[in-house]
Amino acid sequence: MGKILITGATGNVGRYTAEYLLGAGEEVKAASKSKDKVTKLFGNAAEYCEFDFQRPETFDGALKETDRVFLMRPPQMGNPEELYPFLDAVKKKGDIRLVVFLSLQGAEKNPMPPHHKIEKYMIHTSLPYCFMRPGFFMQNLSGVHAFEIKYFDRIVVPAGKSLTGFIDARDIGDISGMVLSRPEGHEEKAYEITGPEAIDYYKAAEILSQELGRKITYTEVSPGKALYYWTHIRGLDEEYSKVMNMLYRLTRMGMAKTVTDDFEKITGRKARSFQEFARENRESW
Repeated sequence: MGKILITGATGNVGRYTAEYLLGAGEEVKAASKSKDKVTKLFGNAAEYCEFDFQRPETFDGALKETDRVFLMRPPQMGNPEELYPFLDAVKKKGDIRLVVFLSLQGAEKNPMPPHHKIEKYMIHTSLPYCFMRPGFFMQNLSGVHAFEIKYFDRIVVPAGKSLTGFIDARDIGDISGMVLSRPEGHEEKAYEITGPEAIDYYKAAEILSQELGRKITYTEVSPGKALYYWTHIRGLDEEYSKVMNMLYRLTRMGMAKTVTDDFEKITGRKARSFQEFARENRESW
């Protein structure tokens, strides 16, 4: 078999997907703008290839000798049509056996997130797809939202009292890697990936308090105030903040509370719990 191209190889899910595949003995091409980041993460185990969705001249080199692709939309890329030229290049190559697209829970029935149009385009162009539709990443709390927890002992997100079926990005990477290493039977499939339970952010704060040994509280804010805070106070990328804000609006509507067993069916084990995640990532806060 050919090599496997991992886009977003230095990100949360791409990194874990690559690690799984390298452990399974697969040849991995780690696509990134930064060779230093790839080398720091994987050493010489993965082959670095320069790649940028907005630079079509990087496509041929990235796709050379590959027959499977892990596709991740860059978080700051709010316009789904910016991915289409790369998807066209994948289709044109002609021998790609499977493209695993990191989509979003509920993307098939909600036209608001960019993932919806990307899925539709992949189906329309007859690419051999497999859609991974995860719930909210646990790593959101150890990543973009860690700042408020670490310095102010608060979770600050516009989720209201809604429930979320949090999933560990490592588990998404594991199942994506497993599907890519054995693609037969996963073509034209979609897997909704969640953790073992749905909890609200009050419960998440309670678990963090137990694990960190200090009181963490959940501070409810409106989506509008959250967007202003992220862009004007935190200085986060505006497009990234808008997409994140939209996802929290969907969460408030109850679209993140579903819990599925797709992960266990494919991998044969249970997904990690939020308690396990908090225990293993104490240093983040």
